[in-house]
Amino acid sequence: MLSMPTLWTVFVINFLALGLIWASVSHSYPNLEAARFWTASAFAASIGAALAMLRMAVDSLLPLVAGGSTMIIAACLAAMGIKRFYGEDVSWRRTALIAGLSLAGLTFTSYGYDSVPLRILVYSVGQAVPMLMTLRLLLSRQDGRVNPGARLAGIVSVLITAIYVLRAGSTLLQIGGDFSYLHPNALQSVLALILMFLAMSWNFGFVLMAIDRLRNEVADLALLDDLTGVGNRRHLLQRLTEECARSDRSGETFTLLVIDLDGFKAVNDTFGHAAGDACLQHFALMAQTRLRPGDMLARTGGDEFCVVLPASTLREGAMIARRILEVCRADAAACVGGDVPISLSIGVAQWTRETGPFPDRLIAAADHALYTAKKDGRDRYAVYDPAPPPLAPAHEPMPEPARSKRA
Repeated sequence: MLSMPTLWTVFVINFLALGLIWASVSHSYPNLEAARFWTASAFAASIGAALAMLRMAVDSLLPLVAGGSTMIIAACLAAMGIKRFYGEDVSWRRTALIAGLSLAGLTFTSYGYDSVPLRILVYSVGQAVPMLMTLRLLLSRQDGRVNPGARLAGIVSVLITAIYVLRAGSTLLQIGGDFSYLHPNALQSVLALILMFLAMSWNFGFVLMAIDRLRNEVADLALLDDLTGVGNRRHLLQRLTEECARSDRSGETFTLLVIDLDGFKAVNDTFGHAAGDACLQHFALMAQTRLRPGDMLARTGGDEFCVVLPASTLREGAMIARRILEVCRADAAACVGGDVPISLSIGVAQWTRETGPFPDRLIAAADHALYTAKKDGRDRYAVYDPAPPPLAPAHEPMPEPARSKRA
């Protein structure tokens, strides 16, 4: 059986190493606010364990009170990090209340009424309360999925709480013999070893939570256009494939808009590429003001954009196209001085049974309608109509199949 000095030394070194790791993560990813709380938690736990170890060198209970209170603060900081990870507000007042009551309890059970079992009970409650307060967040689904690291941290929180209950109960009932910090019985030594292992596992769960979050952010960035912040071509094709497959199963239609900015090359040649970039960004912002929740705007390259309108008919798609045109016309009319007016043409196409699960067919149909809008003078929209025209009399030549309606 390892001695208590050895166990506490390992605890100090491990949490010191964790603190350095979290400090590096916090510096590299400043937007991950939770990392700062977990950095402070790891260092506080290391300091608390080091203070508690001084009990072996001095004949005083003060190191135990100071060390225990510091480690309870470490648990509170870790819980605050969990809340920030999920975007919830943290309460310093609540942390101060838990730490203050724990300090008062440890002081009373050390100097007012010296009782080892009660002191362990106070410490156990102070450690368990912050963990239990974040259990709901760790085990709940976020965006339809459970973070694997959060699940690990949640399970470990339950196990740690159970160990604290067992440790406090066995001390109060004197199971396994009297407890002494310097000379613990076998049961208490085993429980202390398990608690140290679980504490490291708890923090390992935080590491997995951060890795999962950063991986998802990188995946999201791979699907975004870096200039306008809307979806890119890869994201569009991914979304269209999903919508086509869903419509092919259910028969529910959706609509695609293909948008091209009129005369954009002239904007770049006349005003420069910086003005062209600003023009693209401005259009993306204006277009999004006319879209519904769930609609997707994507830039497919250069001055070309697409809009996916789930659960929409051709008529509804035409209405959205008209709204986008109207807001751009109003903006162009308000341009003065060095402002660059925006004009655009839009092709509208609806998913049909003939489209099936193939998004390229829908894109081709919307492109055909876009070509018609360009041909008819630009600054307008056209809808794709796959229905053939009525049969002509036998003595008249057969006209070309009508493929679009002009707006």
